[in-house]
Formats: sequence, C-alpha cells, structure tokens
Amino acid sequence: MIGFKGNHQTELTYERARKALAESLADKGISDVRILEAILKTPRHLFVDGAFASRAYEDMSLPIGYKQTISQPYIVAKMTEILIKGNILEKKPLETILEIGTGCGYQTAILSRFCRKVFSIERIKPLADRAIVNLEKAGIKNFLIRWSDGTMGWPIHKKFDAITCAAAITEIPSKLKAQLNIGGKLICPCGNDKSQNLVLLERVSKEEYKETIIESALFVPMLPGIIKN
Repeated sequence: MIGFKGNHQTELTYERARKALAESLADKGISDVRILEAILKTPRHLFVDGAFASRAYEDMSLPIGYKQTISQPYIVAKMTEILIKGNILEKKPLETILEIGTGCGYQTAILSRFCRKVFSIERIKPLADRAIVNLEKAGIKNFLIRWSDGTMGWPIHKKFDAITCAAAITEIPSKLKAQLNIGGKLICPCGNDKSQNLVLLERVSKEEYKETIIESALFVPMLPGIIKN
C-alpha cells in the first residue's frame, strides 16, 4: 500500500501508485498491454471519495455512497480485457459501448479509451451528476451519461458493439440482449447476494447467443427504477 498525506499528494506519487497497481494486475493475469496502459493513465483518485484517497490505488472496491461501490480495478480490467479481446492491433477496437451502472465513472473512463463513445446509464441521479464531474476532471470527453433504469437498456433504440454491467442480476434482461450488435459481447455478473459468476454473452446471430462463465464475482445487485435524491 502506498500512503498519501494531507495536501502533499503529488502527481508523481500517484503515478508510482498507478504503476504498482498495473504491475499487480499483470501478476493476477491481466495480459493485454492496452488495459495495463489504461490503468496507468487513468487517475482513479479523482473518482473516489476524499476519505478514501489514500486507498485509491489498492486493488479493492470502495464505497461511493448510496450503498454503491467503485469496482475493484482487477474486475474493471478483466471485464474490459474480455470485451476487446481479438482486436490486438487496434487502440480503439470498438465503436460504441453501453455501460449499465455508471457509479462514480471510473469504469467509464477505462472503457472510453477503447471505443468511439461510451453510453452509460446510472439510476441514482446524484451519482450520475458526480460521474460527469469526475470524468470532466479526468479529461474524458467521449461519453454520454443518462439518468435512467439500466434494466431497460438505453432509452432510445440503439445497438452496441459491447455492453457491460456493473451490478449483478439473476438473469440478463432481454432488452439488453436486443441492444447488442451481432458479433457483439455483453459481460455481466449473474447470481444472487450469495453466489455470482461473471458471464460473457456473445450474440452469434439475430436469435442465437453463446454464454460462457468466466469466473466467480461479487457485485452489488442491479435494481430497477430510478432514484432522484
């Protein structure tokens, strides 16, 4: 763990912390250098609450309020690595990505490096508003955040090359499946509060999907509806 003290935080200190985090993720099996580079260049400390700034570059989830968390960097890296797998030579292999569960915006920032635009849905309005501020501070521009019910998919008819969910659900909603391009990938934690698996869903044709279990996971539940305050 690298500690930060009061107002004496420097970018050099953060850079060292990001390097240590990237090295730890590589040790845990993240092999795509584009993902590790994204971790190195994304200032996670801008996305966590100030009280947790000293732990921003530990490989762990942290609370962001409203019973939500910023995801563990390993999980963010793993999910993103799966989505861009097979496009080794392209820095931005995807056109559009749909993210369900913006949270604080950290995963949005990582995803933005691999696509033309990230479309992200957050059901809790204060988190959606905060994520926009966080992303702007981090210099991210190719995103659009909507305050909406993520279980319903993007509110306007649209298809995506990839869909990622930052909350667990017992079954992937049909409306999300329908918004996936043929050849596209959807990754989502599936299960209950006791047992979850990270599931990869690939759309093979208009009616056919291929499902693969990646590994066990633990996410907050995906809930329907919206919260204003």
